[in-house]
Amino acid sequence: MTPIRVVLVDDHRMFRTGVKAELAELAGGSGPNAEGRQVLVVGESPDVDAAIATIATEKPDVVLLDVHLPGGRGNGGVDVLHGCAGLVSESGAPIRFLALSVSDAAEDVIAVIRAGARGYVTKTIGGTDLLTAIRRVADGDAVFSPRLAGFVLDAFGAAAGEIAEVDEELDRLSAREREVMRLIARGYQYKEVAKELFISIKTVETHVSSVLRKLQLSSRHELTAWAMGRRLL
Repeated sequence: MTPIRVVLVDDHRMFRTGVKAELAELAGGSGPNAEGRQVLVVGESPDVDAAIATIATEKPDVVLLDVHLPGGRGNGGVDVLHGCAGLVSESGAPIRFLALSVSDAAEDVIAVIRAGARGYVTKTIGGTDLLTAIRRVADGDAVFSPRLAGFVLDAFGAAAGEIAEVDEELDRLSAREREVMRLIARGYQYKEVAKELFISIKTVETHVSSVLRKLQLSSRHELTAWAMGRRLL
């Protein structure tokens, strides 16, 4: 698979350095995250004008774009999106933009989506979730942090199925932990989960402990409420 070429646009050099290092470690190692397409940061820019020039030169697949940037006409990431309208990536596909911002204000989300961004996640996102979001956007998905998806649905009337949410808490769980979590949250006893999944009761106990720890919950009751809130049952 060809690597996903990324340009990182943010006015904080230390933040850009951290994101590059995190993506390089996650997407270039031997762990489970390395199984998807490799992600390569091929360019970076600190302001609107430099970003437009870098994107035009590098022709990346995905641009990680901060919303508030110096330069341009004073509209930050929106100016970058307008300045890059019609550009295509090195592969010939449209360049896709994923907003990565500290802001979770509805007006910021809606403004960059109207300008052409394909997704919006906040800077509280973990490295693994950001890697997943980049890969989804590169594949053409519209990706949003869960709370922000509601802004887009309200503003554009999009069907829920058109938006892929990045649930940072759910993505911490392995596939097996998710299976155990759903059964426990539905009221299954440990021995019933073990029978359903063909694993030992001890293994079920281990998975439940891991799930509660990762989600920072303290009881089955809290786990059930958590799962119901995400419509996972």
